[in-house]
Amino acid sequence: MSDTLSRVPGGAEAPSDFIRDAIRQDLRDGRFDRVHTRFPPEPNAYLHIGHAKAIWIDYGIAREFGGLFNLRFDDTNPLKEEQEFVDAIIEDVRWLGADFGDRLFFGSDYFEQMFTWAVQLIEKGKAYVCDLSPEQMRETRGTLTSPGTDSPFRERSVEENLDLFTRMRAGDFPDGTRTLRAKIDMASPNLVMRDPVMYRIRHASHHRTGDTWSIYPSYDWAHGLEDSIEGITHSLCSLEYEIHRPLYDWFLDELGIYHPRQIEFGRLGLSYTVMSKRRFVELVDGGFVQGYDDPRMPTLAGMRRRGYRPEAIWDFCERAGVGGRADVTIDAHVLEDCVRVDLNKVSRRLFAVLNPIKVVLLNVPEGETRWIEAVNNPEDPEAGTRKVPFTREIYIERDDFRKEPPPKFHRLYPGNEVRLRYACFITCVEVIEDADGEIVELHATIDPETWSGDAPDGRKPKGTIHWVSAEHGVEFEARLFDHLFGVPDPDDVPEGGSYLDNLNPDSLRVVHGIAEPTIRELTPEDRVQFERVGYFCLDRDSASGRLVLNRTVSLKDSWAKIEKAQASGQKG
Repeated sequence: MSDTLSRVPGGAEAPSDFIRDAIRQDLRDGRFDRVHTRFPPEPNAYLHIGHAKAIWIDYGIAREFGGLFNLRFDDTNPLKEEQEFVDAIIEDVRWLGADFGDRLFFGSDYFEQMFTWAVQLIEKGKAYVCDLSPEQMRETRGTLTSPGTDSPFRERSVEENLDLFTRMRAGDFPDGTRTLRAKIDMASPNLVMRDPVMYRIRHASHHRTGDTWSIYPSYDWAHGLEDSIEGITHSLCSLEYEIHRPLYDWFLDELGIYHPRQIEFGRLGLSYTVMSKRRFVELVDGGFVQGYDDPRMPTLAGMRRRGYRPEAIWDFCERAGVGGRADVTIDAHVLEDCVRVDLNKVSRRLFAVLNPIKVVLLNVPEGETRWIEAVNNPEDPEAGTRKVPFTREIYIERDDFRKEPPPKFHRLYPGNEVRLRYACFITCVEVIEDADGEIVELHATIDPETWSGDAPDGRKPKGTIHWVSAEHGVEFEARLFDHLFGVPDPDDVPEGGSYLDNLNPDSLRVVHGIAEPTIRELTPEDRVQFERVGYFCLDRDSASGRLVLNRTVSLKDSWAKIEKAQASGQKG
């Protein structure tokens, strides 16, 4: 487990928020003598950054209080759930470092017990089989200001209900023809309490139970029961489940079984993206992104592929905090800053040029290679050094040169001297252009007395640029990602518009760069900093002879700033 995830607040420095305060009070009052939490995803999509907050709360609190943490799948809808999502969620939770030990559970593990409890409610006169169609049920539900209408099947006898429910399980009826509903109060001001559905007929194969069942429990019926079975003390949920809490309480009280405490918290959103499972499907199926793990997606799988580390996501959750009982959207730049802070400490440095222009160093002998010692990570003294080849012909970033420099441009231009990182000083002496006036090559000279990094006369160039040997450089494909949407709130559209109208057409650019030979040593998901360019991660699309790297995040004042200036028509 990472150091970040293993931090356990304690003593006087233990964090305080409304959830922790409530748990401490429960322990003092004797309501519970332990803490046991769970993360209960539905296996119908990939996890996203909002789920990371829930895991951070669930797992972090269990760990802080010396309790237990379960991973449990609420797999009650076979029409939308797939083993692919189960596997991806398990991988994401483990990647984050949330240790659930051997406590991996599935709601489907409890289907038989749930059925038995449903029979008990029928026998108590608290549940009935209803023949209304979904449309008729909606019509009789009522509104926020008017009560609902009792189903004409509400007063069926216990015996008839037991018979019909048994036959529903046996598969005697088509889909949608009958449901089992709780008999509560069709006039309740809380619409959730108006005789909610407990079971639906669905002749569908389940990813774990196969064709064993022809009826499946609703989420509302199953969720609280699952928590009770597992002995969860604190069911920590996002705010949309607050209105469902009275229903969970009603089921548990009517059955007379163990009763966890539910506490709701605000959901975490992120600017410049969307957090809806339905929209994830639309983006993938519409070809707007290249899968659920596309590095532009807010999914944990996408972030991992992009090169984020769990430490950065955990730090982001800590910065966001538990907050209050309201949803909150955090600026995406906060997450990017967390990524930079984390990667700065652990990433090897390499030289790479994404938009190369050749520089011929006229007073360096042809065929000569000088091996320069470069620091692997100035933030980590134990990271050591590496050897970088220096030759007569090198590449630099095209944006590090201007034929006619604007004010305060301290990089290379005719007659100006700059420092080559870890090497020597060079001065541009000639610009080679093609017939169209396009700069194709630069000629420069080195000052051979500056290999030590200093000039004998004490002069110090204002600019330092990175470079790559043309002879030894390795070509690679760089995928430069930007925000998936061009505005902070994708739903900010005119009437009749779609969030898809705000997709950023430049969210992915592909360029071909040249890097120092060390790039060949990278393995999948290795993260490096291309000096003065940004942080990159080797993508799984890399194959023999082809290197593909994703830009994880730019540096604060490097390539991204240059691109922004170019886009706005500025120079320098």
